[in-house]
Amino acid sequence: MSAVAEHERYGPVVDYPRDITVAEAFIQQAMRTPDAVAVVAGTTSLCYRDLDARSGVLAACLKRQGVEPGSLVGLSVERNADLITAMLGILKAGGAYVPLDPSYPRERLAWIIEDSAMKVLLATSRTQSQLPTLPSGPAVVLTDEASGQLEPIGATGSSTDLAYVTYTSGSTGKPKGVMIEHRNVLNFFAAMDQILGTSYGVWLAVTSISFDISVLELLWTLTRGFTVVLHGEDGWSDMADEIQRHGVTHLQMTPSLARLMMLDTRAFASLGGLSKVLLGGEAVPSSLIRKLRQVFHGEILNMYGPTETTVWSTCGRVEEPGTTVPIGTPIANTQVYLLDEALQPVPQGEPGELFIGGDGVARGYLNRPELTTERFLNLPACKGRRVYRTGDLVKIRPDGGLDFLGRNDYQIKLRGHRIEPGEIEAVLEQMPGIRQAVIVLREDRQGDPRLVAYVVPEAPVQVRGSSLRTALAERLPEFMVPSAIVLLPHLPMTDNGKIDRKALLNMLPPQADPVDHDGYSKESRHGLGELVARIWQDALGVGAFSHDENFFDLGAHSLTVAEVHSRLQEELSREISLVDLFQFPTINALTAHLEGTAVNEGNSDRAQRRRLARQR
Repeated sequence: MSAVAEHERYGPVVDYPRDITVAEAFIQQAMRTPDAVAVVAGTTSLCYRDLDARSGVLAACLKRQGVEPGSLVGLSVERNADLITAMLGILKAGGAYVPLDPSYPRERLAWIIEDSAMKVLLATSRTQSQLPTLPSGPAVVLTDEASGQLEPIGATGSSTDLAYVTYTSGSTGKPKGVMIEHRNVLNFFAAMDQILGTSYGVWLAVTSISFDISVLELLWTLTRGFTVVLHGEDGWSDMADEIQRHGVTHLQMTPSLARLMMLDTRAFASLGGLSKVLLGGEAVPSSLIRKLRQVFHGEILNMYGPTETTVWSTCGRVEEPGTTVPIGTPIANTQVYLLDEALQPVPQGEPGELFIGGDGVARGYLNRPELTTERFLNLPACKGRRVYRTGDLVKIRPDGGLDFLGRNDYQIKLRGHRIEPGEIEAVLEQMPGIRQAVIVLREDRQGDPRLVAYVVPEAPVQVRGSSLRTALAERLPEFMVPSAIVLLPHLPMTDNGKIDRKALLNMLPPQADPVDHDGYSKESRHGLGELVARIWQDALGVGAFSHDENFFDLGAHSLTVAEVHSRLQEELSREISLVDLFQFPTINALTAHLEGTAVNEGNSDRAQRRRLARQR
């Protein structure tokens, strides 16, 4: 093999089964350990034999509905044992699953359904009622209606068939579907074998199937004989109980979730019982590692990878952190290259854009041939290999590892979510009375980044930031709705006529909309109400706001809720349920509840779905 140039790094070459599917890999594991516990979800426990049989029956049901290799099947099932059965059933039938999170706005779900042209939607009676109907009116197969009279079937399809299509944020205003084949997934599995080993373990699965890192938690584990403890939909507050009760050994989480757990003494202490912690989805600060090392002395892995290269592409074992935490080196059968703007190798020690090649590179974007051609390239500087252009800037360290430096465009990573600002901007600019919009990521308080929209209205039109946020929530997932919207007469421009984003970041932190004093109630202006208001103002970084204003409409998210929860318990010297802060999301409502006169905030399906999304 020729010498490796300074601008490139290769992962180890590892063999993996190239002629089977993910479903076949699971069936082989079920044959090896039929009586071992495969899935634990609440009070339900399934052994490998039962999970194999149930998913086989569902696969037979799907076959009757016309599912075959190449079929895209919508998947919207609650986080219980049926979810795992459904995933495996789709894969066994030869289909590729397309996650549909019922907490997403119906307009976004309708777009995914239309764009994927799915002919079958796999749901339960509850999630079905929250989803738009399919345009062609095909059958909806309910997992609890899978006929027990059908004989279970094995796996169909080949390694080059699609395994799943995950929709990510798109710069054109619509999400785009990333197509991942079985061979991509099996290659990834082999790489994880090298990094994690294949000895038995118990994995606490906390990630929504809408995000591809769930593939490691739910499918790699079940093809390696692990027990998967499926974390439910009740937020993170009971994770400590699950870790201790089930003897969890492995946990994968975003740094944001890790910070959440660190705010709760009991949850933080529970991390000490784990063997391996995987961090990924956003940059890992050194301070987080130092804090984690106070209770956890096992192996910490910093993972990096875009959806387009199948979950993770590099891995770094974290020992003692320096000023930065490296994203490590390429995983098995993966190559990385650092190129400049002219697509030429960067000089030694210089930062460059990261291009990723290898067996994990996706087929491309569904129904987006031009975008696929733009992002998936064959370049002489990459040995002619097909590579994915990440847009991420990295630098090779003297020890050969990679440091993540940021983006060469405006893409944002926020609490584990990949966000294209252009998608939010496009939605805003389609609204009546809006001339121009720009989205930036601000971190006015350390460790609490947030999306802020700067909006220029049409001259004579009166608009309010709170109204725009409400409209955005109808079309975008909660994590894409800006926490603040600032109205400007015009946007600052650079000398060459481009929007000056640096000038926007140098502006004073945005505050809440002007207070409507009629929204106050006399009862909450003093005493407990005043305390609740002060704590929330500090956590949100805003001035006074109406005591009937919803915290989440002012930009609250799981981290701020956890901070408020901790401070309230400390100030009041008593236990408070974390769920209360979601159930009573205004100063007046929360104050009344804490005083023992709970206010009913409403039980509409939409309200429940939005609270669920925020808890996640």
